[in-house]
Amino acid sequence: MGLREILDQLTSRDGRVVLELDLARGLVEVRPRNPLAALQLLNATTVATLRDHLSQAAKDHRVAGLIVHAVECGQPMPVMEEVGDLIEEFGRHKPTVAWAESYGELGNSLWAYLLATAAHKVWVQPSGDVGIGGAELNIILARGMLEKVGIQPQFGKRWEYKTAADQFAAEDVSDANREMMTRLGQSLVEDAVTTIARRRGMSVERVWEGVNDSPLTPERAQDLGLVDRIGYRDEVYDEALEEWDGALDDLRFVHRYAAKGGLVKKLRRSTGGKVAVVSIRGGIVTGRGAQGPTGGESAGSDVVDEHLRAVLRDDSIRAVLLDIDSPGGSAVASDFMRRSVLRVRESGRPVVARMGSVAASGGYYAAMGADEIVAQASTLTGSIGVLAGKFVTAGLYEKLGLKRESIRIGARAGMLSSAAGFSAEDWAKLDESLDRIYATFTSLAAHDRGMEVDQLEALAKGRVWTGSDAAANGLVDHIGGWRLAYERACALADLDPATATITRQSHVGLVERLMPVTSSESRSNASVVSPLTGVDDLLVRAGALLGLPIHGALSLQGRIDVN
Repeated sequence: MGLREILDQLTSRDGRVVLELDLARGLVEVRPRNPLAALQLLNATTVATLRDHLSQAAKDHRVAGLIVHAVECGQPMPVMEEVGDLIEEFGRHKPTVAWAESYGELGNSLWAYLLATAAHKVWVQPSGDVGIGGAELNIILARGMLEKVGIQPQFGKRWEYKTAADQFAAEDVSDANREMMTRLGQSLVEDAVTTIARRRGMSVERVWEGVNDSPLTPERAQDLGLVDRIGYRDEVYDEALEEWDGALDDLRFVHRYAAKGGLVKKLRRSTGGKVAVVSIRGGIVTGRGAQGPTGGESAGSDVVDEHLRAVLRDDSIRAVLLDIDSPGGSAVASDFMRRSVLRVRESGRPVVARMGSVAASGGYYAAMGADEIVAQASTLTGSIGVLAGKFVTAGLYEKLGLKRESIRIGARAGMLSSAAGFSAEDWAKLDESLDRIYATFTSLAAHDRGMEVDQLEALAKGRVWTGSDAAANGLVDHIGGWRLAYERACALADLDPATATITRQSHVGLVERLMPVTSSESRSNASVVSPLTGVDDLLVRAGALLGLPIHGALSLQGRIDVN
């Protein structure tokens, strides 16, 4: 039996297919490297799979339409935003419907509802709600808690908006912090409201009426034009299948769908030029990066540089898509990555940076050397600023009944030690370093973005922007997702997106993984497992669990909660 016959058998009665996307079963942006975690997500779909399969299905005459179970799936706003864009693009070719038992239950589910509006029809269960009540951003200051256990945080920053330092060192929420967070929330909700109004064919004012009156009963939401139908899952499916001349046997999850001749088409595409995808995910660190014992991931500058050097050796690679999802970290590692990006550009190959949920501080540093930057409207970016400091643990040791005596050889030997606070000379040295790093960051950002330093400085000071506001201020070039970034890379390299081949530099074959590398020019994706070492490291890990990680001088606040 041939490949085409096998594919035909996998599809339904006469070849008709009705696609399903069930977010309740899970959605992941990237498959985890941990085999156990990957097994647990066996029935989840990846955004990359949705991207590819919905693009194929939109052109497949056998596909009748798409039914989306639009519920919260634990993914951040930019991921939900991109999935909504993919559904909307598919809907330009095929009918679509979205449903949920409830968009929030006496609560807020603006992002799931926003995704649902990408479909032609939106349903909600009679007993459900439409909770689109805006966004709540939480600011957490940990100083009081740290001091209760005998830890004194000492941090310096450049400048007032670099609130990652505030999370540890500030006693109260500053005006700058409150201003920045307020604007972030405003920007996120304004973009959501504008998108909902456009998709639903409503006025912005009418959507705001629904936001401010939320949570809405199904009837109220229907009166406002926010939902089309009220009903249960079986009624959604009955109506859709009847309208599309489908049956239950025709249902197929998007990630289980295979286009006829899909493998053949994939093989044919390999004859075109290549676009290499290089990923920067997690906190930015020097060296190889780490897969920590608690599952955290960091991006090592050595590995990113290694992958970009591999691009330079491959003449078939015509462009690079730099895929970034990082809150930043080490200043020198970020600068190393930027230099590697510039070397690729100097070889005549364009680089387009695609920002995921967050590409801020060091993440922005790594991106700013690219030819163009693409971000989602809700991406957190910017944070062009610097912080550094330490936790003084003398009080903690005393509370625990531990004795510690530090012996220092050299005037600055204990500068960053947690055993004692900064001296006046230590603070002077720290300030000198912060000024130097900040001046370098802002001057290079101004150069890369084609701005005067004073113009860039007004956008810096550690301030975090949404992708939408960053685009308005010239910090990014385009608002869109992975597909737009790929298309821009192809356009700059004079490639046809339909025939170019995507090659992921981090994907190393099994045989290549098992072979020992022969030099630093060998490509791999190996990282180290970082052990837990000492009280200081435990404090950083504990902070990460609270959403307060610090990876280096160019770090964004650990997590911005939006509810």
